[in-house]
Amino acid sequence: MSRIQVRPITLPQDAAKFVKSWWPIYKDDPHWVPPLVFERKTFFDPYQNPYFKIAEVQLFMAFRDDKPVGTIAATVDSVVQENEPGLGLFGFFEFEDDKDISRALFAAAAEWLRKKGMKTARGPYNLSPNHEFGLLVDGFDTDPMIANPHNLAYYGDHYEAIGLEKSMDWYAYWMDKGPLPEKIEAIAERFLKRNPEVTLRKVNLDDWDNEVRLFREIYNDAWEDNWGHVYFGDDEFYWAAKNLKQIVNPDLCWFAYVGDECAGASITLPDYNQVAKKMNGSLFPFGWYHGLFGARKIDALRVWVLGIKKKHQRMPLGAPLYTRTWEEGLKLNIRGAEASLILETNTRMRGALVKLGARIYKTYRTYDIDLGVS
Repeated sequence: MSRIQVRPITLPQDAAKFVKSWWPIYKDDPHWVPPLVFERKTFFDPYQNPYFKIAEVQLFMAFRDDKPVGTIAATVDSVVQENEPGLGLFGFFEFEDDKDISRALFAAAAEWLRKKGMKTARGPYNLSPNHEFGLLVDGFDTDPMIANPHNLAYYGDHYEAIGLEKSMDWYAYWMDKGPLPEKIEAIAERFLKRNPEVTLRKVNLDDWDNEVRLFREIYNDAWEDNWGHVYFGDDEFYWAAKNLKQIVNPDLCWFAYVGDECAGASITLPDYNQVAKKMNGSLFPFGWYHGLFGARKIDALRVWVLGIKKKHQRMPLGAPLYTRTWEEGLKLNIRGAEASLILETNTRMRGALVKLGARIYKTYRTYDIDLGVS
């Protein structure tokens, strides 16, 4: 019987090896979207990614006969510790369909977290709740949207075999292209007419730093009380936004003002996963071509975030934000849009999406496990 070995790896030196090990695991999955290796190398570089200033991270790889067969990351996030002391995170948990592999990987990550004083492990987070997160447990028959994860269907069985238990579900809703319900349009129109102090404007790419500042204020305020929310620091937020600017379509991104105060925002992204999939992780030899011309063929959108500052959440600001975004989206050659990820406990947002004609088509899950530390 071949023996499974789990080894810690060093960053940034081993980042490419870590990432490239996922291709054999997903070789038979038609819905996997390969990451861009150079982008992941940058993400895993402690000298470039400011997240490493606030978190301790250890990556592990599993080998069978020196062949890579799985990966996992263990994280102790200092901001998470302020709200939930003793909570460690895990992510980038990828493995062949062999429970010896998944158990060995998780055991290594759990032991590392225990040594750091962690009492509970939660995930998957790649690497934190402000990055990609969640295990896909339903909806394996379509590709993931931009900035959402994807995994093989057998992963859930492995999680349960390890002893991981559900902590929260998150939903992805799908809306087919078409006119918005008349009721929603009427609510938006009536609200704006009765409240002339409320105005909407598109994101200004020429004033990007200021726009990022405004959105960060909304993000940290609107989601502050949500389950699992983690404060997004300045350096992290601006670093993430730098990579986002090149794919933003300002016609799909709106700010809402109440008087002179920026009160809410809606950010919708073209599904660039359709382009990334064809690039197969690299710009060469033909990835550059898909990157340059593929955007013209994107036929879906992701409503990435829609947030209203808490002091203004009694106002139906979401209605005009949705309406304006959808009006612009209909001008594009799209088949529909995904709104994600929505907490299962967020009844207000879920109810609004149902009224818009949306339906749940993917479910993601986060899990907890007691690390047995008294």
